Amino acid sequence: MKTTVLKVASICFVMIINLGFANNPIDSEKSKKQTIKVALLLDTSNSMDGLINQAKAQLWEIVNELSYAKYGMKKPDLKIALYEYGNSKLSSKEGYIRQVLQFSNDLDEISEKLFSLTTNGGSEFCGQVIQTSLNELDWGSNENDLRLIFIAGNEPFTQGKIHYKDAISNAKEKDVVINTIFCGNYNQGISGMWKNGAITGGGEYMTINHNKKIVHVITPYDDEIIILNKQLNKTYIHYGRIGASKYKSQAKQDYNAETLDEVVVVKRAVSKSSRLYNNASWDLVDADKKRKIDYKKLNKKNLPKYLQQKTIKEIQTYVAEQAIKRKEIQQKINQLNKKRRAFIAKKQQESTKKNELESVMIKAIKKQALKKNYSW
Repeated sequence: MKTTVLKVASICFVMIINLGFANNPIDSEKSKKQTIKVALLLDTSNSMDGLINQAKAQLWEIVNELSYAKYGMKKPDLKIALYEYGNSKLSSKEGYIRQVLQFSNDLDEISEKLFSLTTNGGSEFCGQVIQTSLNELDWGSNENDLRLIFIAGNEPFTQGKIHYKDAISNAKEKDVVINTIFCGNYNQGISGMWKNGAITGGGEYMTINHNKKIVHVITPYDDEIIILNKQLNKTYIHYGRIGASKYKSQAKQDYNAETLDEVVVVKRAVSKSSRLYNNASWDLVDADKKRKIDYKKLNKKNLPKYLQQKTIKEIQTYVAEQAIKRKEIQQKINQLNKKRRAFIAKKQQESTKKNELESVMIKAIKKQALKKNYSW
């Protein structure tokens, strides 16, 4: 009898312990998907055309670098938000600040919003735009997320009714790191308190030559990647209410990249072949891969014309065929990109890019990511 009681007690003890671990919020938190959240706060006053152009041209290289990030065995998601400030076309009541994009993983939409930015004179209130982004954005509560603000501009950091130190104190409560990018002379940025803002915010103080002409390294693999990108586009099958417009937007962002430089098209093609480029909300191939699609409920009027007269089975077969083609094309692009990166590493010295937006941002992100156990 005594032995039986002891056995029952032991079983109950083990069950209690297991239930405790199952309900442990720390363990639950660790099991969540990690996300790198980056908020870009860009000065769009008169003198900032060069900054905006660098952001447009170098978005894809930044995305590509972040696609290689790891958290243990997991690969984190990426979300980017965008604010403009210091533009006189914006409301003075709002401090000449506008949220251009809430946190999004839609890379085409991020590109579209960047290309929509224009510059105009205005007052630049750094503390207020930081506080606005803290108030409006969903920063989440996962302790393993990497939360970063990059604020770029060229006027004193101290302007506006909200002091930058108060805003940064609030950022710390949300575990958000503040990185400052001064567009101009290093010492001028220090006197303008940009460095102090970064130190206070636990981030990096960086300076860039925002008017510097970007020099892209051309490689022997670029032409083939561009050809493959056109083939890749043909594997997308729009569906749903927003499908057709999103499909057009994808083509538009290819065109926008091309207006900057062919090499930007190459970088975008690499991004489109990465795990971070997903269009399940409007593309049948990605949607089918992410979740089960009820093909019986598809509104054929929202499909491409060449599929509207097909049977459900024929549509499913076509989607499966395009999925195979896309995977093959993306693998080819990634293989070529490995060779491309090796070629660039030999040709390009670090000094040639040290004061460009892409270079300083990637360096800062990697440094801060290491503190949270992210790796590359």
